[in-house]
Amino acid sequence: MEADEGGGESANDSRDEWTLLAWTALAVMVPVIITLWCSVQRSKRKMHIKDIFRRSKHGWHYTDLFNKPTYCCVCSQHIIQGAFCDCCGICADEHCLRRANRSLPCKEIMAPALADGTLAHRWVRGNVPLCGYCAVCKQQCGTQPKLCDFRCVWCQTVVHDDCKSVLDDGGRCDLGEFRSLIVPPHYLHRVNKLRRGHTEDYSKVAAACGRGWTPVLVLANTRSGNNMGEVLLGEFRTLLNPVQVFDLSELPPVKALQLCVLLPAGSVRVLVCGGDGTVGWVLDAIDTMKLKGQEQFAPQVTILPLGTGNDLSNSLGWGAGYAGEIPVEQVLRNIVEAEVVKMDRWKVQIASKGYYNFRKPKVLSMNNYFSVGPDALMALNFHAHREKTPSLFSSRIINKAVYFFYGTKDCLVQECKDLDKRIELELDGERVPLPSLEGIIVCNIRYWGGGCRLWEGMGDEPCPPTRLDDGLLEVLGVYGSFHCAQIQVKLANPVRIGQAHTVRLVLKSSRMPMQVDGEPWAQGPCTITITHKTQALMLYHSAEQTDDDDESSSSETEGHAVVTQPVPTSTTTL
Repeated sequence: MEADEGGGESANDSRDEWTLLAWTALAVMVPVIITLWCSVQRSKRKMHIKDIFRRSKHGWHYTDLFNKPTYCCVCSQHIIQGAFCDCCGICADEHCLRRANRSLPCKEIMAPALADGTLAHRWVRGNVPLCGYCAVCKQQCGTQPKLCDFRCVWCQTVVHDDCKSVLDDGGRCDLGEFRSLIVPPHYLHRVNKLRRGHTEDYSKVAAACGRGWTPVLVLANTRSGNNMGEVLLGEFRTLLNPVQVFDLSELPPVKALQLCVLLPAGSVRVLVCGGDGTVGWVLDAIDTMKLKGQEQFAPQVTILPLGTGNDLSNSLGWGAGYAGEIPVEQVLRNIVEAEVVKMDRWKVQIASKGYYNFRKPKVLSMNNYFSVGPDALMALNFHAHREKTPSLFSSRIINKAVYFFYGTKDCLVQECKDLDKRIELELDGERVPLPSLEGIIVCNIRYWGGGCRLWEGMGDEPCPPTRLDDGLLEVLGVYGSFHCAQIQVKLANPVRIGQAHTVRLVLKSSRMPMQVDGEPWAQGPCTITITHKTQALMLYHSAEQTDDDDESSSSETEGHAVVTQPVPTSTTTL
């Protein structure tokens, strides 16, 4: 009996163990299976949405959370996550995307005009801007918790549902406040019908767009600085014709600027959203247009600074960086009010030395500055670090902190010391003796190093004036990284070597860090010659002054005068 009872207890224990094991396996496997199933369904959903986006004429963008109360333009229901078109402003729930594509057309980039040559309103219902006021009764729109009220995708006029029928414009759209910057769809429709090469007919077609029509093209680099390019692309597509807005990560500026050929010569303005490197990229594309015989179509260039340094933008009055502090509507107003100035561009020719060196000299374009020494070393270290881990450099503050780290490191190591023994300098063909320096900087613009007026220094010593269009370069020296930091906080002056039309540097031995407009590299023995290349038409914003303008606002105006003055020969100030 005792044996039977022991066997029964053993069988029960074994059964309990198997039961516990089964429940444990079930508890582990069920969440895994559910997770895998959800992952597969999520992947299918994303592929389904991407397929819809790829085939659609809308500029759809998916979001998991709208930043304001939003209603589906198809089913009129409140939605938290879904998609929106950054061209026409239509919003749709995930399940209504196909119906939205079929029943709700997007903003047409090219369409015929009405019989009288005007454009009809293109209304979109619901989700109007929270600050919008009705064009009829002047009361706020979009206040009801439902899909209500209308907005025109061209002129941005908003009206209540009940007021739309009594709008007194006869259904004609005048393109709104920014009509002088928008390329109307009926203009492109008429130009498309003209024969190729008959550019003189474009001005006749443009006459219908009114006097003072200066269309703007927006070229944005979505990889610059604080990664605001993607957001800005959508906001500009909403206000302008989407054909005017280009993502430089998808289309290079050489191709984007071909739209200028279809617009009246000398009327186009280009807004570059990016850093100084992006601006240089666009200016090189304009030089390519000139080489193709399209110089009369060369546009005027303005800047919305998204990079880290933004010294060229600062010199032209557009500030040291943009982080959304002013709306894009104000950016467009500033472009309308801006003045046209000329800016010198320079050719940097680098001929390497060596017995078996038969390669052609390396040729670069310079807009801002060329340097050899500690600031180029900081830029080179920063560039190498960013190439390894680009995801870490998405903030302007982080970028400047990394620059500070490498500057502090160089103060201790002094990798560029005895530069005066390794380099020979000539200004307009005359040899210039150098003091004990670690760096030489050749400037074309007023600002350097992220907002520092290098040539002026502390402002306590008289120095020759500088201008963007005087055909002269300012050549300066620095004693090291610590000296650079002192100059930036106005505790020291740079070594002003002189001004010249042509600068020549000979690196006799060893490798040295160099940079042109923030693009660094390590260079062996070579001869560097900097000569004048051409002039670019830029837009200068004089309404708002840049950093430290209280001290020399009058000299700022002189520095950007459009009319050029006779320039002197090279002057040495050592």
